Amino acid sequence: MEIITQLAFYSGWPKAWSAFALLNEVYEEESSITEHGGVFGIGEPNTAYAQYFDGNSYLNPLAQINHLSIANVTFEPGCRNYWHIHKAKKDGGQILICVDGEGWYQEAGKNAQSLKIGDIVTIPANVKHWHGAKKDTWFSHLAIEVPGEQTETEWLESVSETEYLKL
Repeated sequence: MEIITQLAFYSGWPKAWSAFALLNEVYEEESSITEHGGVFGIGEPNTAYAQYFDGNSYLNPLAQINHLSIANVTFEPGCRNYWHIHKAKKDGGQILICVDGEGWYQEAGKNAQSLKIGDIVTIPANVKHWHGAKKDTWFSHLAIEVPGEQTETEWLESVSETEYLKL
């Protein structure tokens, strides 16, 4: 967690996000966006985790060092992952940085949050949650797996169609 905390409070952080927004603007103008995934690209079909998603998702691994990994995850309209928990004995969790489209994030027992480009969600370890695209838009986020001790993801039940369509 210390590495993420240091990264988040780095004095250049706001300037980096300004550059990211500008890059996204330029990218959109130049490509007329016929592809999805934002500036990081859509990646490949997410076949390794398809069993834990309703709908099609795509994965573009971006970086991995020690126990920290960053990947761009793209969801087709209506796609969402199952309820799950990023378990850890110490530290751990996940950070989502929204980079394209619009989506949802929900923790168990709480209302769903609408997500758009630039939104950041910090998910502590051991919190049951799900995330995915809105029903009529594509959605991409960077998924940052926070290092911790004895980490694992526990996949649970799918988000019911009835529950999802109420959003």
